This record gives sequence, C-alpha cells and structure tokens, in this order.
Amino acid sequence: MDELLYVIPANSKKKDILKMLKEHPEIKYVSLVGVDMAGNDTDEKIPVRIFLKDIDDFYAGTAVQTDGSSVVLPGIATLNNAKVDMPVDPAVNWFVDYNFDNFDEELGKPVGTLRIPSFLVHEGKRVDARAILTDTLSYVKKGLLDIFHSKGTIAGLESVKGEDVEDILFTSATELEFWVKTPLENTAIEEMSASQVLQEQYWERLHGAVRTAMEECLELLDRYGLSVEMGHKEVGGSNATIDKEGALTNVCEQLEIDWKFADSVQAADNEIFVRSMVREVFRANGLEVSFKAKPMIGVAGNGEHTHIGMACKMKDGTVRNLFAADDQLKDYMSAIGYGLIMGLLKNYEVINPFVSATNDSLNRLKPGFEAPICVVTSLGHDPKVPSRNRTILAGLIRDLENPMATRFELRACNPYTNTYLVLAAIYSAALDGIKAAVEHTTEECVAELSKDAGEGGFYLEQSRAYRSEKDVFEDYTEEERNRLFGAPPATVWENMQGFKNYPEKKAVITAGGALNDRIIESFEEGALLRWKTELIARIIPANRAIVRGAKEIQSDIVTDQDSYNWTKINALRNYLAKDSIDEKSLFTLLINALNEGDYATASGLQVEMYDKIEELKALYDAYVKNMI
Repeated sequence: MDELLYVIPANSKKKDILKMLKEHPEIKYVSLVGVDMAGNDTDEKIPVRIFLKDIDDFYAGTAVQTDGSSVVLPGIATLNNAKVDMPVDPAVNWFVDYNFDNFDEELGKPVGTLRIPSFLVHEGKRVDARAILTDTLSYVKKGLLDIFHSKGTIAGLESVKGEDVEDILFTSATELEFWVKTPLENTAIEEMSASQVLQEQYWERLHGAVRTAMEECLELLDRYGLSVEMGHKEVGGSNATIDKEGALTNVCEQLEIDWKFADSVQAADNEIFVRSMVREVFRANGLEVSFKAKPMIGVAGNGEHTHIGMACKMKDGTVRNLFAADDQLKDYMSAIGYGLIMGLLKNYEVINPFVSATNDSLNRLKPGFEAPICVVTSLGHDPKVPSRNRTILAGLIRDLENPMATRFELRACNPYTNTYLVLAAIYSAALDGIKAAVEHTTEECVAELSKDAGEGGFYLEQSRAYRSEKDVFEDYTEEERNRLFGAPPATVWENMQGFKNYPEKKAVITAGGALNDRIIESFEEGALLRWKTELIARIIPANRAIVRGAKEIQSDIVTDQDSYNWTKINALRNYLAKDSIDEKSLFTLLINALNEGDYATASGLQVEMYDKIEELKALYDAYVKNMI
C-alpha cells in the first residue's frame, strides 16, 4: 500500500506526470471526470499508454469527446449538436482509484485508474459545473480585490490594509452522512424512529463489519492526503443482531465522515472522490451504502453541511480570515462576513434550487429531524460566547482561540447536491451582500441582520426577519415561521419557480457570467425532467404498492372500531388509486398533469398525494394494531 501512488498534486508539470506514471505501471487507465448539471461525474477507461502518447491533446481537449446523450446538459448539448470536448484541469489534484478486486499478478499491486478532473466544452464554451465554479470564483475575486484597493480598510478588518492585499482565497468543506445496511434486509421504521428519539445511536461505538469498513475508509482517505478529521455514528439507526456464525446481521446505521477543508473547487472534487471510495470500501465489507437525502421516511435523512470560508493573502505572505473581526470579543465578524450571510439569505430563493433539486432532497427538509426549513441565520447570543444553533439554515461558526476557523455552515445540502453550482451561487450572492455591507459599520451590519420583520434597512427585505437565536422548530408556529422567514417550497417545481419569481435575485447570481441564463435554464430543465420521471416511474408505483398492501384483515373478532377504521381506509385507497368512468384517482390525475406539462397542478397534487399516503399509513397502522 505504501508503494502505491495516490495523488498527482495540482499544477504538476507534464514531464513530472509522465515520469510518475512510467514509474507506476500498476496505473493502467486514465479517466476524465467532467461534472454535468445534475452533479453526475463521468468515468471511462482509457489505456494509460494513450495518455502517455497524447498528453498534449488531453490538455487541449481534443483527445476525448463525449456527447449530449452521455451528460445532463439539456438545451446545450442536444442530440443534433452533441459533441462535447473534455480538456483536463491541471489546477487541482488528480487521484488514483485502485481496484482492490483486480490485482496485477506480476506486479503484486492493484490495478489503478488515474481520475483526472476535466471541463466539458460545447461549441468552444465551458458548460460544466466545475467550470462554472472556477469562473465564478475568478469574478468574485476580482470584485473583492477592487473593494479592498478602492476602500483601503473594511469595518472590523481595520488591521488589513487594502493596498497590501495580494490575493483572495476561497475555502470550503463538506461533511458526508450516509446510511449503511446489510443487503436485502429491512429494519422497522418504528424501531429506528424510537431509537432516534432516545438518542441511542449518536456517537455510539461501532461494531463488526461497520467498524472495519469505517476504519478502512479513514485510513484510505488519509493516504490520499484528505486529512480525515473524524468518523462516527450519526443519529439514525438501530441495534444489529448476531447470527449463529457470530456475524452481525440486520445492520442499519447512519454514519458520518469529515475531512479537512480545501480550495473550493478542490473541496467539491474531494467530495465526489470520497463518496466513491466510501461506497467501494463498504461494499468490499458486504455492506450497502445510501447517500440519498431521505432514504427512509420517518427517520433521519442524510445531510451534507457545506462550510464556506474566505481569506486574503497579503503581500508579505501571511493569510487573514476575512470573516473574523479584529476584536472577536466585540464583533461577531467583519463587514465582509456580514455581507456574505446577508447576500446568501436575501437571495436564497435562487440558491435553493441548486441546493434541493430532487424529490428526495425536499423530503429531508421537514420539521423534527434537525434539517433546516427556514431561511434564517444564528450568530450566537453574544460575541464573547460562540454558539451553535442547529435549527437554522446557515450559521456562524467561530473559535475565539483560532480566528482562521471562522466560517459559515449551510445545513440544507445533501450528499447529492451539486456542490459546484451551490458554491458558485453562494459566492456570487456574497459579493452582492459584501458590496452593501462594506459601506457600513459592524454595528450597522449586525442591526441590519437582526432587524424585525416590517423594519426597514439598507439591504435586506423589509417584510422578513433573518436572524433568530431561538429553536426554529419549537419556539415558532408554522404560521409564524412562514410569516417571518418565508414559506419553504414543497416540491421541485415550486423550488425552480424561484428563478422566475425573483428576476432581480437571479440577476445577482448571474452577474459574473459563468452562472448564466443558459446554464440555469439547462439546470432547471434537467431537474424538472427528473422530477417528472421519478414521480411517474418510481414514487407513484411505490405509493400504489402501499395502497395495495393496505388490505382488509379477516378476524374472528371484529369490533365497530375495526369496521369504522376499514371504511375510512378503503375510501382513502379508492381516492388515491381507483379510477371510474366519471372519476379519476389522485394517482391518475397527477400522472395526467405531468404528461400534459401542467406542472403547477401536478405540484399541488404531489403535495396532496404525500399527505394522503401518510394518512393512509397511520390509519392502517392503527387498524392492524387493534386486530388480535
């Protein structure tokens, strides 16, 4: 293992890359990794000899092409104009992915594939998620340098002289949550829900194959230089059992792995690589892994909290966190920090579509599961006492002993969120907020962020509140939350309407040119197609199976309560799934609306379907429990 090559560092010279590959013949393939609008990463097997011979063509993007049927770029790479070039990105790390099930017997080493992050180029323009983030950061960097050089000093950052600022650094990190289970086995949702409430799983000791797989993951990721910080059990799960051979069965646990922050583009690349490594390691230990945001309704879903940082590099080589104030006991943060969070919150209606673009992602964002449901932040009760409010959308994280740790945590993302697009939208919105905030003192900024709904200000909307130190789930009613912080979208279609309903906010995130109207339209088209297809092909059939499974139970003892329950259940079953000549079922109405492109009607019917299915499940559960 120590003799293997795991990483080719960013910005390596071509001659050094060729030398490393020739010294490691176990690396037999290269794979170009482009990321499309849906966050899918491409993978292919190209013999390494071709890369060694044609390396200049790989850099130029002429060695490998894909087409519009292979990547999600609707409205861009169409079937009649499908050619997509894939130039490599030398500015990030290249990881070697080893297949430990396929050893080269002569070398005694596993066969490796060099995965090279790449861009997708259509008609001479970069149109992929990686390029959008890369180009957006260049735009935001220029905007921030202009601010420093024109203003000289920023409130809360008086020690930083604008003329001495040489560069802007964008740092990010993600935390990966996932469920792991024994293949083909199911655990009762009711048992896991009870275990979650009783907090029996969170940070509990790992056992058996799960422990082995976790430790192997941490060791492997460290070999790739990702500087793993922690692996632990999350809130969800249930206790496994031991079979007669002494092996654990009925495994169903939720885990989390955290690793060190990186440059924002590198951080998004790292996330994709970690996800694939975790899946492979757990599979090798006989366990299935799910990164879905809400793999099981009724228990905790998988989040992927996204950390957002910003720093400046001075001409003398020192680095300064741009969010941390000079006096951390006096100010929560600098005007730049206030600007970022205000820009994020004010423009979240056009950021949220990138964060939650699937049915699964919105299923996770429900009250009661520590997942954010309101566009609101928390700073802490006092600058002298940093705090963590786990009920808000995006919170300030501070360490008074380490100013470089000051950052924001966006809690709404999930493992399949397209991190590249989310970060591009956030940093674009941040620049808008920063431009407003740097014209004010930190006292004025904290007052702006803390204003009550109905109170005017210099940047944020008058009708809304944006900060709360309370428990958003418990201390507000649903009506109060919606009034103060806005009603959250219930469906993918509702979420995508943010682009249409808030043109002034869309203009903010498209100002840099990389995240432009064409890209947004492509992203939206793909998201709505997946929404429609999943509803028709997966969600409705799964719900139909629930309806069919709610059957009348034959019993020698039937009470009036049983008859009453069954009458309600059967009426609900018919409403959901049974057509007549004159009356169509809810399922049929929803399918028809989707096929006719009446997405507004379909969205409302989807919400009703979810409500009716949960009502049916509750009624049938009560019905079954009363039978003896």
